[in-house]
Amino acid sequence: MTDVDDETKEQRGASFADNFFAKDESGFNVEIVAATHVGKVRQRNEDHFAVIRRTRRCELLLSNLQEEAVNLVDGHAYGLMVADGVGGARHGDFASHLVLESTLHAADQASSWVMKIKDFDAQEMRQRVDAYVTRIQDEFHRHAKIDPNKSQMGTTLTGAYLLPPHAIISHIGDSRAYIQRHGKLKQVTRDHTLAQSLVDRGTAPQDAKAFGNVLVNSIDAVRDHIEADVVHLEIEARDRLLLCSDGLSDMVPEEQICNILKSDGLKECCDALVEAALENGGRDNITVVLCEITAE
Repeated sequence: MTDVDDETKEQRGASFADNFFAKDESGFNVEIVAATHVGKVRQRNEDHFAVIRRTRRCELLLSNLQEEAVNLVDGHAYGLMVADGVGGARHGDFASHLVLESTLHAADQASSWVMKIKDFDAQEMRQRVDAYVTRIQDEFHRHAKIDPNKSQMGTTLTGAYLLPPHAIISHIGDSRAYIQRHGKLKQVTRDHTLAQSLVDRGTAPQDAKAFGNVLVNSIDAVRDHIEADVVHLEIEARDRLLLCSDGLSDMVPEEQICNILKSDGLKECCDALVEAALENGGRDNITVVLCEITAE
């Protein structure tokens, strides 16, 4: 083998190693709270939420190493999801339940977990999200074939996968994700509604409101292909990440949400957000999943 071949081999080996071994990104704590409420008008709650923690556990079973020489570190990742069923007569409550159940089942069957991120690979994350969406859609189609009454069911789905200091936000519909940093609130997701589409095309927001929350993208049993938005966030200590159904975002102005999130106590903030939506009318189901990142 020539010297050039040896050099190329070394470079490839280094490149693989650089991408294979992620740097230690520990040093963050994650606190998560959640609440849901039927609201003042609806007869039943068609929102569902889920928060999970995935663990990569390292346990030394047998060795002749000295105990102090072994420093195995467990890894944690967090999944947050909010789903808002579309149309009670169309089994919206079943749809929002099914989308979370299908997501968790797909995650359990996944051949690999993302437990470390060295360099964010947008294409890889897009492929992973697309694979989940396809699996979920298959489940919706399967249930619609079994029960034709469910053929018009639909739901939103907004999720966050946290690997501090990274967060991957995936989004279909008009449930939202916000991040609050240094006292300022920013909407991370873009509503998949007719009103938002009209605003994007130049319609005045006040005129677009007449179309309400008509969805142009949702998880359902009708369409064969649905594409989710995928956003990567670099999160910092003291950031607060909020996922919510439109029962909160439609009822509580962003300025009020921001002011509430400035308060101490994560559970108190969560309860205050729900209470604000109720005080402002509570016309829809209200779901809040709130997360805070702190330094160890």
